[in-house]
Amino acid sequence: MHSYESPELVELYATYTANPDSIGKHLTRASAERTAGDPLIVATGADLALYPGGGQEPRVEGFRISTRGFKELAGISHLPSALASLVTIRTLRGDGCWRKDGEWLLSQVETARAANSLELWRDTIAVAAYRGREKAIAAMIDYSCAVTARYLRTALADENYLTPRTLREDYLEATTDPDGQPAVPMNHMMIATFFLTGMDVAHRVLRWFADQNINWDRAMVIITGRQGRPTAGVTWNTSSVAAMILGASAHTLPLVRLYMAPHAPVFGIPNAGDLIEVKTLEPAYRAMWNSIRATQELAPVMFDGYPHYSPASHTVPDLDHGLTKLSDMPKIHSAEDMLAMVTRLRVVLEDPRQLLSACVTDYAVEQLVNQGNDPSRVVVPGLDGVTYPTRLHRTPVPSVDQAITP
Repeated sequence: MHSYESPELVELYATYTANPDSIGKHLTRASAERTAGDPLIVATGADLALYPGGGQEPRVEGFRISTRGFKELAGISHLPSALASLVTIRTLRGDGCWRKDGEWLLSQVETARAANSLELWRDTIAVAAYRGREKAIAAMIDYSCAVTARYLRTALADENYLTPRTLREDYLEATTDPDGQPAVPMNHMMIATFFLTGMDVAHRVLRWFADQNINWDRAMVIITGRQGRPTAGVTWNTSSVAAMILGASAHTLPLVRLYMAPHAPVFGIPNAGDLIEVKTLEPAYRAMWNSIRATQELAPVMFDGYPHYSPASHTVPDLDHGLTKLSDMPKIHSAEDMLAMVTRLRVVLEDPRQLLSACVTDYAVEQLVNQGNDPSRVVVPGLDGVTYPTRLHRTPVPSVDQAITP
């Protein structure tokens, strides 16, 4: 049955809203005229674009694709999740069903361990933000591969060992190894690898913004596109990109000028410096930002005297207050505050709004800003001041071949 619409009432609706020449569109244009010379920053999941305003050419900086060492560190940081997945697969499907994946993981871990070296990180991957820490990074990776292989070999020899309890006690939270020697918890390794990645990206983003001479009081910001899993990074306090932009402004950018717009158009990664698509989208981006801003500015006109919205009223949970349930990542008090940082590891897994790899990016940004964007002056939690035993001997357990022998 056809739904009837009153042409007169629909026309009234179009007068303000659903018309390319509506009153609402006139309001947007009036707002856009006022901001035509203001800088507009558009961040996608891979690039930053700065439209300086006044008809100037846009400038683009990639920050994801050019992240050297990201995948190499991610492979190590994901080892605990991989083991936890094997534990869960066994729980869900029963004994034996995880073994093929376990053998595959063990093989890849040992191959990666053999390829890892100081020279690889210092001379080949050669990340500027890691300069001076390459030996420590190589030692951390060697140790992480060794203890992961040891855990896998033990489980392959006796799959009753593959449980949540042993994963936590003997691997994630272990402070001694099976021989009674000091051990480094793999929770600390995860914090270190996530921090290193966040520090590298943030260092390059902060450096680029510092060269742009942006008037942050007038800056207009749109963050669009997918960041991590489909549900993540869609609010300013769950977006690592937002954290970096706010840090670059030394937190002078008013939060009311930063819009998370996951459904806004996304320009592709510029090919060989071709900015045609980036340029073409500037009018649409400016119209979008001004449309949102103009609607916001109707509020005091219409509702003066009523309590007003303030994004700065958001407070970060503090574990010092004895909290046992959290709706956001907790405050980090220092580089030694592993309780807060490991709690963040849990929160980013459970909270679909969070970016899995960004559990400590905001803390990395904070440290860089406080240290003049000098990575050498930043304390990397889980790495600096930590000794990862190198060339760790495996605990004598049956080899994989022995473990699968009928």
